[in-house]
Amino acid sequence: MTYKYQMLPLEKVFRDPVHNYIHVQHQVILDLINSKEVQRLRRIKQLGTTSYTFHGAEHSRFSHSLGVYDITRRICDIFQRNYSNEKYGKDGWDDSHRLVALCAALLHDIGHGPYSHTFEHIFHTDHEALTVAIITSPETEVFQILNNVEEGFPEKVASVITKTYENPQVVQMISSQIDADRMDYLLRDAYYTGTEYGTFDLTRILRVIRPYEGGIAFSMNGMHAVEDYIVSRYQMYVQVYFHPVSRAMEVLLEHLLDRAHELYQEDAEIFSFHSQFLIPFLNQEFSLEDYLKLDDGILNTYFAQWMDEQDLILSDLAYRFLNRKPLKSITIDSSENPLLIEMKALVEKAGFNPRYYTAINSSYDLPYDLYHPEKGSHRTQIELMQKDGTLIELSKASQLVSALTGQGQGDVRFYYPKEMTQQDSKNSDLFDDYYQAFAKHIRNGSLVE
Repeated sequence: MTYKYQMLPLEKVFRDPVHNYIHVQHQVILDLINSKEVQRLRRIKQLGTTSYTFHGAEHSRFSHSLGVYDITRRICDIFQRNYSNEKYGKDGWDDSHRLVALCAALLHDIGHGPYSHTFEHIFHTDHEALTVAIITSPETEVFQILNNVEEGFPEKVASVITKTYENPQVVQMISSQIDADRMDYLLRDAYYTGTEYGTFDLTRILRVIRPYEGGIAFSMNGMHAVEDYIVSRYQMYVQVYFHPVSRAMEVLLEHLLDRAHELYQEDAEIFSFHSQFLIPFLNQEFSLEDYLKLDDGILNTYFAQWMDEQDLILSDLAYRFLNRKPLKSITIDSSENPLLIEMKALVEKAGFNPRYYTAINSSYDLPYDLYHPEKGSHRTQIELMQKDGTLIELSKASQLVSALTGQGQGDVRFYYPKEMTQQDSKNSDLFDDYYQAFAKHIRNGSLVE
């Protein structure tokens, strides 16, 4: 069946707690939603370990992907209604790019794996490269659906992900400092974490968004709505995404997977009767088919099995992760602090392998960054369009954003076992000197608590 621009006889809707109704009007979008690769995203949490801190954060990358699609659809509608190329020429919107934009929006996260970034770090995967592979590999349902639109269409959609698509307006809809992706995840993550930090006036932003030849801009009279968005993003990173307990659970997960990887190198038979879907990654020889078999539930099942393994570190880390026993942490002035060597030695003397029970974790992000042409990579800056049609970069018009520009938020933390400062009463004398020396550093703020 060929359906280049086939519309559904009656639009489908998905009820959504953030956007109310998500409207689907194209057959290709509905078919993509029903593909096994997109349905897999139901089984991957949007926020990974954050649900261990904010218990409501159980939402999936599937619901986020639908949200990004719907915001993109609304932007396309606004552009076609108010700024078509028939009215504005080269600064207008060419609606023939709509279907590429909608497909790219829906599929932008399809390459994420279980516990996304932690898994990527341990097994050296790249979710963006895998997104492109899923879209362009003939063996996937997604490719077959896209290829029915027209030959070469999967490659067009993939080029939006790689930021090489011919129309910069489409690229910036999906990937820029204020795009459909960020707008949805801020609102959605705020809703499910029960916080107010990520809320901003989406309706107003969509009212003032407009295309121009070089991409997307915002009308000057909407500057305050854009400021609100920047501040919301800043607050979400500080209060939610960089929460020290969520990061503690990430550290546990990373160390758990690292331990499994180490044990597999020593004795592959350990995992021969379970964890089969993980073996290609422990081997570091995995296919796209192998990757698409994994999700959060698969890993959690393996972790439950690992709790019964003879290796005490593997079983203990699995127990701590599944049962929310996070490591404790303090902020430190630098990862080079010489006291860290002593602290790790005390942890080891108390019976914990410091490789798996200590960590230095840093988290930083810029709420807004300027365009730096001298850098090899940079973020697309936010442009405001003045009444005469000229553009002004956001931080030059907004004192508030100027104050935040280039100001990274985050910290460096030293993670250690909770037992180091809360001794078990049954063993209060066992490592008393080690515990007291460790606790003294904590109390004195030697590492800048």
